[in-house]
Amino acid sequence: MKTNFLSKSRLAALGKFLLIGLVLVIPGYFFLYPQVLQCQLIGLSNFEKVNDYIYSSPSLEQNQRKNILGVIKKAELRIDSFWFGKQAEPKIIVCGTPQEYQKYCQSTEGAGCSLGTPWGDSYVILNAQGLNVDVISHEMSHVELLGRLGWLKTTLDVPQWFNEGTALMLDRRFVNNPDSLGRYYDYMDEWLYQTGGGQNILELKNITSVKGFFNGGSKEVMLAYMTSGLEVSYWLAFCGQAGLVKLVGEMKNGRSFKESYLDIENRAKQNNTLKLPDNPLRLPDSMKMDK
Repeated sequence: MKTNFLSKSRLAALGKFLLIGLVLVIPGYFFLYPQVLQCQLIGLSNFEKVNDYIYSSPSLEQNQRKNILGVIKKAELRIDSFWFGKQAEPKIIVCGTPQEYQKYCQSTEGAGCSLGTPWGDSYVILNAQGLNVDVISHEMSHVELLGRLGWLKTTLDVPQWFNEGTALMLDRRFVNNPDSLGRYYDYMDEWLYQTGGGQNILELKNITSVKGFFNGGSKEVMLAYMTSGLEVSYWLAFCGQAGLVKLVGEMKNGRSFKESYLDIENRAKQNNTLKLPDNPLRLPDSMKMDK
């Protein structure tokens, strides 16, 4: 009886500890990320609910909303095709003013952003002034990866260059080439331009984190994007979209990103006679990937 009493006491203490942790952690999370709290409360705002998951600024006119719905639908079809089936179901918040966009995205820059929470909610926030299929597809790719892997694994194990590079494969603002081989060649051209012919190389290991990726001015961030696009387009040229789905599946089963990423690529190369120009990010003297 004494042992049972102690077990119940310990369980009660553990329960109190977890409860106190939740009471402290959740408010702390919203303090660090107030935009997440604003998104969670979107249903209580003056934004109008267009359908089950789209919220529109009251400042947008009816014809604008109709156009936005059409653009969102096209982006969803692009996601569905690329990922072999769309799985994520984010709430989409369409802002009509810079003030609204800053409130939900905590930024005055860009045409869109995406947010995810540890408990599984995700949001795509759009600036109606710069809205197009590419912007929405880019942000939806982020939440698709997040939805498939979960917040913790995406945050801790997926390098930012891969997250952004994958989103670029659906975003045709920089490279508009649906062919996987042509896309790699085009990203090579963009990368050569941004690096001055390969003189100013940015290493992948320096853009693994969100902070590292977006560190610096617009020129440095653009170089980070083109570096990501070059690497991911090279990998996809060999592995294809099926390789991407396999990578996510292996990570869900416990493999690390690095192990799965390199293993899938090596297997694809063994079974493929495809010849591509060397990826300059992989050259030994530039040490772009730790193998």
